[in-house]
Amino acid sequence: MARHPTARRGGAVVVDGVQESAPRRADALRNIASIVEAATRSLADDPDVSMNAVAKAAGVGRMTLYGHFPSRATLVAEVVERALRDAESTLGAVDVTGDPQAAMERLLDASWHVTYRYGGLVQAAEQSLSPDLLKRAHTQQVDRATTLLRRGRREGQFRRDVPLEWQVIAIQSLLHAAATAVHQGAVTADAAPTLVTTTVLATLTPPH
Repeated sequence: MARHPTARRGGAVVVDGVQESAPRRADALRNIASIVEAATRSLADDPDVSMNAVAKAAGVGRMTLYGHFPSRATLVAEVVERALRDAESTLGAVDVTGDPQAAMERLLDASWHVTYRYGGLVQAAEQSLSPDLLKRAHTQQVDRATTLLRRGRREGQFRRDVPLEWQVIAIQSLLHAAATAVHQGAVTADAAPTLVTTTVLATLTPPH
């Protein structure tokens, strides 16, 4: 299980971004970490998963779950925040310099693994969070892809006869479609990264 950072703000304990009014016992902190981890897995598989199912997966009771997260939206927001932190950490480490096509392959591979891990979180987030918040949450990832695409277009390696914004949308849509296909059993998790990369590069390569 991943580590869940704790910190203190004015004497209060913070676990995975959840601030408590007073220091919690160790078992309570473990409950919060277990709930967030269980919700991450459950929402990735089923964006409509119930709070009862999350509580069961976390090994806690309903009262414990609602004691830490009073609403489904609160829990989803915390899980999405955690996912975005993880995504930015992973994608921020990708080398996007050098040959644009090779750089795109590296970025797509990392993006696939992040997208697959968090699967249905996107749909769950769309149901629970405002469009403005969702847009701000994806800004860094979109900017990274846009910068690489712009450089590849400038160097003649990516086609320029379609809008750059459309290329970004197409890449994001394909990543999410691939994750859905794997979760539904239509494609294997081992085959998906290569399928995504091959399809995207074929779409981006200028026609001869």
